[in-house]
Amino acid sequence: MNWFAVVIEMAEFKLEELKILEETYRGAIPQLKFNSPFELLVAVILSAQCTDKRVNQVTQILFQTANTPEKILQLGQTRLEEIIKPCGFFRTKSEHIIASSKILLENYGGEVPSDFDELIKLPGVGRKTANVVTSVAFKNPAIAVDTHVFRLSNRMKLAEGKTPLEVELGLQKIIPKEKWSAAHHWLIWHGREICKARNPKCNACPLSKICPSSTA
Repeated sequence: MNWFAVVIEMAEFKLEELKILEETYRGAIPQLKFNSPFELLVAVILSAQCTDKRVNQVTQILFQTANTPEKILQLGQTRLEEIIKPCGFFRTKSEHIIASSKILLENYGGEVPSDFDELIKLPGVGRKTANVVTSVAFKNPAIAVDTHVFRLSNRMKLAEGKTPLEVELGLQKIIPKEKWSAAHHWLIWHGREICKARNPKCNACPLSKICPSSTA
């Protein structure tokens, strides 16, 4: 088999993997609960090193009293820390939320910007968080690479890379732009339900026959 044929074959199995993921997780939505772009921004900041389930428990309390930049600043950092403590790294996260709230009020009229380049200027907002917000809140095509997406992309050889950015760029090349946001959710749900970091459920996986890492 020549080099060109190998490339074609690799491309075909990646497309087949994506097809199966789409069929399996069509309509998948985020687990984080929110009612505004600001609530989503705060929830994603809190989700670092924390489960979405725990974040939802915390934001259910937080957003009852502070769900806008103004109300966050009125709440104050001490009280904010007390509420978000179950999410872990609460001091750093509270600092980021307070600082971001100030910037949003001073530079954006209290509104979360939809532009990716503006989002990553906010404290505590990296590529993953910015991609989630721009994709989920503003319906702009984006692929947020969290731990699940990074693990699966390498394990399934969809887009191999040593950094989240390398994986993000690799996924962008093989997934049609109009499906970027949806594919992000396919990978997350597959990582949570089947392709876990430890002891992946290969025997129950719909991709077991074609996944290069399958043990089934």
